[in-house]
Amino acid sequence: MHYIFILSDGTGRTAEQTIKAALTQFPEAKVTLVRRPEIRTEKQVVQVVKEAAQVNGFIVHTVVSNALREVIAHTGRLHNVETIDLMGPLLAQLSHQLAHSPSEQPGLFGELNKEYFRRIEAMEFAFDHDDGQRVEELRRAEIVLVGVSRTFKTPLSIYLAFKGWFVANVPIILEIPPPPILFDLPPERVFGLTIDLHQLVLLRRARHEYLGGTTGEYADPEYVRRELMYAHQIFTNNPQWPIINVTNKPIEEIASEILAILRKNQALD
Repeated sequence: MHYIFILSDGTGRTAEQTIKAALTQFPEAKVTLVRRPEIRTEKQVVQVVKEAAQVNGFIVHTVVSNALREVIAHTGRLHNVETIDLMGPLLAQLSHQLAHSPSEQPGLFGELNKEYFRRIEAMEFAFDHDDGQRVEELRRAEIVLVGVSRTFKTPLSIYLAFKGWFVANVPIILEIPPPPILFDLPPERVFGLTIDLHQLVLLRRARHEYLGGTTGEYADPEYVRRELMYAHQIFTNNPQWPIINVTNKPIEEIASEILAILRKNQALD
């Protein structure tokens, strides 16, 4: 069963009719529509997002207020709940097409589509700051992933970036000190990734064979053990960094753990 939560600052009937019309194209899908009308406050938004998260649902909304749409988008990212904005793109196009003088309202189109452009920028940021690139810009990152090779830093970065988060990742390499800027970041933004030794050796052997056996000690069990110990020592020296064990976990589950920690940290602020 799939759950679609209809969030509206009015009755929500228009959105419900639109979704029902779209669902006629998916006759085999089992879908429950949950309408939440008269949503006007951030507290109400958070409650609906939490409801959707509990049943692995997603949100379709028709909210006119730009500020409240931003709250919906941010809260959805934080709880790993997909949000679909029906009203924003329509308002943007109407503003663009019907304005007597569009130049009198510069940036309106971009403002109404901020969440879309944020995702594009987040994806570019993830690619530009993958595998320790541009470490001098790490302060711009909302999430920094740290771990040895094959702890899923890059796919996690891309997955979270698609959700709208600005993510960078920094590799830990045996006997090479991490960039000093890493230790100056707010510790709640830095996440250490660890993994079971046996699984890491298997992952590295697969990589080693794919590259034609040209990776040297990369997949050697003793080298892998020493590198994991080196990473654990760095994590021990930075006890405020949350540590995520990625062993046998899908990317979605690891991301959910990271977002749960971020939510907890925000609640404590």
